Amino acid sequence: MEILKAILVDDEHDSREVLAGYLSKYCEGVELREKCDSVKTGLEAIRKHSPDIVFLDIEMPYGNGFDLLDQAGEITFDTVFVTAFDNYAIQALNQSAAYYLLKPIDIDELVKAVEKIKKDRENGDYFRHTKVLLENLRQKSEDNGKIMLPTFEGFEIVPVKDILYCIAEDNFTKVFLKDRKDLLICRTLKFFEEVLGARGFVRVHRSSLINTAHVVRYTRGKGGYVTMGDGRELEVSPKKKSGFLGAFGG
Repeated sequence: MEILKAILVDDEHDSREVLAGYLSKYCEGVELREKCDSVKTGLEAIRKHSPDIVFLDIEMPYGNGFDLLDQAGEITFDTVFVTAFDNYAIQALNQSAAYYLLKPIDIDELVKAVEKIKKDRENGDYFRHTKVLLENLRQKSEDNGKIMLPTFEGFEIVPVKDILYCIAEDNFTKVFLKDRKDLLICRTLKFFEEVLGARGFVRVHRSSLINTAHVVRYTRGKGGYVTMGDGRELEVSPKKKSGFLGAFGG
């Protein structure tokens, strides 16, 4: 069995000790090399141990977890973020399909994250989630970065700006892309609404979420309908009409 070297970076002593105890007791094959209390000591430990996994608190004094990644140079490890609930952080993590745990840490979720990393490594998907996240954080805000889309075969990484609209398919979502085939994604439409809602996407119907940058025309009616860049017409429900029009200033 492959032994995964790990380090833990969290400014709170009790949080470090709890997570270290959980890793020792419940995560077979993970060897914790060092517990760190700051971005500075975390960077030193990364350079010293060349870990396979970094368990990283997001909010810390004198810099956050994202700062650590930005300063780490070439990413050669998987990252499991540990955070109290924060809308901005969770949106960024979800968009990149990054691994994260909410405080207080749930043991089952910790084990699930570690097992997912092991499986991804077996499939050759090293560090991809962390690299996509870091790339997104470095992007200019108007570019919107990229999103990692889990499919039945694996995943695809696409620019957010290339998404035309998303259509609900029961517990899955079909994502329609500019100049590319559509993808069936293993996520609900609600997930995409939460992740992309601050990036110019608007829910116009219980079954559809659109990228306002690709709206070609709006035709009035009780709710009306929109024509998208690929020529498809999508109904706007009366309940969603005001929210849709609000995205265009009225």
